[in-house]
Amino acid sequence: MRKVDGKWLGVFVAAQLLLGCASQLIPNTDVEDTSFNRNVVQYVEEYRHAVEQRNIARLMLMAHPNYYEDGGNIDTSDDIDYAGLKAFLETKFRATTAIRYEVRYRRVGQGRKDTIYVDFTYSASYQLSTENGPAWRRTVADNRIELVPDGDKFKIISGM
Repeated sequence: MRKVDGKWLGVFVAAQLLLGCASQLIPNTDVEDTSFNRNVVQYVEEYRHAVEQRNIARLMLMAHPNYYEDGGNIDTSDDIDYAGLKAFLETKFRATTAIRYEVRYRRVGQGRKDTIYVDFTYSASYQLSTENGPAWRRTVADNRIELVPDGDKFKIISGM
């Protein structure tokens, strides 16, 4: 029987302990795999599909009546509340003929009060109608969507 070097045995045991304590991730995300996080990601996936389908009615049902988006800046002229959300979506979707919206989920966390935030990176490819015919555009950026509990589901309070 071959003798095992004590140093390598220690490294092996430490590695096994670290691997045993490592949390599992929801597939294709950087989010810890818990039932709560799965529910949150699934809900945001429903939102993502509604964007791809340009389904304004569905998106308005997903939005909380207190929805408010400040546009990420101090300029209040581009702020959108629930009342302005439908017009904003109609304007944006009227200009597009197709949307492909891919999301990489980075983190799900607890915000202030009962708010749940989802940090993600998105890649949005969209086709616009132009004078010269259809034209594709692409945007890649980070975003945070904020949710509040609504029964066994959620409502989006910011970040659409």
